[in-house]
Amino acid sequence: MREKIILHLDMDSFYASVEIRENPALSGLPVIIGADPMEGKGRGVVSTCSYEARSYGIHSGMPISQAYHLCPQAVFLPPIMKKYVRVSESIMQVLRDIGGEIEQVSIDEAYLNLSTDISYENAAEHAAKIKQKIRESEGLTCSVGIAPSRTYAKMASEHHKPDGLTVLPPDQVYGFLSALPVHAIPGIGKKSAQILINAGIILIGDIARIDVQILQEIFGSNAVRLKEIALGTDREGLRISGPRRSISRDHTFQVNIDDATQIMKYLDQMVMSLCQELQERNMYSRTIGIRIRNQNFHTRTKSITMIQPSRDFRILQKTINLLFSDIWTGEPVRLIGVRCSGLVRLNPVQKTLQDYF
Repeated sequence: MREKIILHLDMDSFYASVEIRENPALSGLPVIIGADPMEGKGRGVVSTCSYEARSYGIHSGMPISQAYHLCPQAVFLPPIMKKYVRVSESIMQVLRDIGGEIEQVSIDEAYLNLSTDISYENAAEHAAKIKQKIRESEGLTCSVGIAPSRTYAKMASEHHKPDGLTVLPPDQVYGFLSALPVHAIPGIGKKSAQILINAGIILIGDIARIDVQILQEIFGSNAVRLKEIALGTDREGLRISGPRRSISRDHTFQVNIDDATQIMKYLDQMVMSLCQELQERNMYSRTIGIRIRNQNFHTRTKSITMIQPSRDFRILQKTINLLFSDIWTGEPVRLIGVRCSGLVRLNPVQKTLQDYF
């Protein structure tokens, strides 16, 4: 049976790189994309940051106030999703032009099945062409890993960043894995890693050597899968699940707010942004939902599935306003969010509700 050859592509600090490309004066500076830091008093998180900012210990998901205190001299910019979506679509088209199955897992990350290349040498040539094409067409760099499974391909792309290309043939997988820390396995977060470390399991090689029964006491049925990955025998291919099924927007208020008019103004802005993205993706939403987090961090959510999929601003706005009225109790709000899910593409002859207005 022919070995799988899976490529994982991960754009390097994507949002920040796009901004630096458009403003070369930012090159070499710590650039942080995210919420307004408000001189260390802001709320929200870091979306992404340049590698210069990472040298200060800043990373995605970090509170923006903490990022400011770590590097107050950084350039802080708000994310402009419409711009990033356009660039992402251009990058994904480069992968489609290569041919083969594609699994896009985020705006800046995808897997490509190159098994038809037969050899890892051919796959590496394809990867080099992909990197060059993206550099020429978008002025951006990416890190690529090639391996016999999606798990190892992702680990390979993480091994050499930024602008790396790591090829991991089947006979090199075990040696590559053995000396890596357990948290290098995708899906092993801080808590799981700490549990393993507390059990004396520090390296992936330790997982490979330990009795699976001990692993089962820690991870239950997931132990067998974890053992397989550590031994280098995992061969999971792409997870082809169709196009992206949901998009969302969130807004964190700098000061808790209980003014319904102001809250609804932000909800309208988020709905408008989502409608624009649906238009760009040529998709419609079946379900729309709202999320409200109060000053005590208690979160309430509610959604509704519409009779017909829609991307009409008036329909989605009215629905969100109704949901907001339904679940808001009047308490001060810290965060609000809107989510469109059940995304579909309609046949040209299929009518939507807006066709009747």
